[in-house]
Amino acid sequence: MSVHPAATGSLVVHSARVVDRGEIVDDAWVRFDDGRVAARGTGADWAPADEVVDAASVAGPGAILTPGFVDIHGHGGAGASFDDGVDSIRTARDLHRAHGTTRAVVSLVTAPLDELARSAAQIADLVHTDADILGSHLEGPFLDPGHHGAHDPSLLRAPLPDDVDRLLAAGRGTIRQITIAPELPGGLDAIRRIVAAGSAAAVGHTDADAAMAVAAFEAGASILTHAFNAMPGIHHRAPGPVLAAAADHRVVLEAIADDVHLDPHVVKLVFDAAPGRVALITDAMAAAGSADGRYDLGAVSVTVENGIARTVETGAIAGSTLTQDEALRRAVAAGVALVDAVRALTETPAGAVGFASELGALRTGMVGDALLLDAELRVARVWVGARPRRA
Repeated sequence: MSVHPAATGSLVVHSARVVDRGEIVDDAWVRFDDGRVAARGTGADWAPADEVVDAASVAGPGAILTPGFVDIHGHGGAGASFDDGVDSIRTARDLHRAHGTTRAVVSLVTAPLDELARSAAQIADLVHTDADILGSHLEGPFLDPGHHGAHDPSLLRAPLPDDVDRLLAAGRGTIRQITIAPELPGGLDAIRRIVAAGSAAAVGHTDADAAMAVAAFEAGASILTHAFNAMPGIHHRAPGPVLAAAADHRVVLEAIADDVHLDPHVVKLVFDAAPGRVALITDAMAAAGSADGRYDLGAVSVTVENGIARTVETGAIAGSTLTQDEALRRAVAAGVALVDAVRALTETPAGAVGFASELGALRTGMVGDALLLDAELRVARVWVGARPRRA
């Protein structure tokens, strides 16, 4: 697989099956000018360009062209953790970009408030220097201790207004989502505060029942953090937050299609229950693209064995070793239609964090992030386009 900048000059990719916004167009071409989508068509009616790529020659028969993937929830890769600073973030992003993730939100695990504020400010700076980074996701510290997962329970806290405001101010408008347990004291008010600041509030690591989840969504929460994980499941007399989210057309459900966090049948269930509202995330930690062994996830020690990450102390699942191209393959293997799986890696996550007009589709004027996949959905080439305007 190879990654190519496409921010200057013109590029035409032709003879591809374009999978985009819920449809497949055969024998299609897409033109990119200066890193943005300039035109589309079928057949051979494309105009000459600085670079012309025959998709079938590069990726073989059945070559597929999709928008670049957008990961709104991941913690690292290539042996590097997003919590460990700029160099580690760039190392991990290099790995995931090669696997098709052209843009990402940098997720941070629970840490002391001072440390989280410093990290959010550092990522705010990166947004302006590294165009592939969309901002930060604070997965904590406002989580339920009973569903702490791989977060240090001693660092969890209720969302006091001053603490919420401090973190939002540190991010300078680049915090894209904050995961919160809405049942905590002040939780619903914190959701309103987060949304009013222009960030997405996500329900997760929570003991919320269906009624509390509904109240959170009414308060403005619009994402369910890694559905089914670190929250009550579905019971026939207690539907819980997953069904509450699936029933609300405003809510995007994150799903980790690694066959560890979710059984393949459950992956298919999530897509069936919330069509067009699933975001396939990696929740990847440092071991993604790296070897088994011992790692740190924030303040928590993790052991990775056979590609499965678990905390040393409790054995809880501690993120994944997933990449988004693998998530695509596993979702399709689970019975999800290709167009729906691609949408869950592109259009839906881009919209969930405020980039619907710029990212996630190969439509005229949008950022020219694109992937060329072979018939087995393996990445053959990656193009990274212009900087999204929201940043």
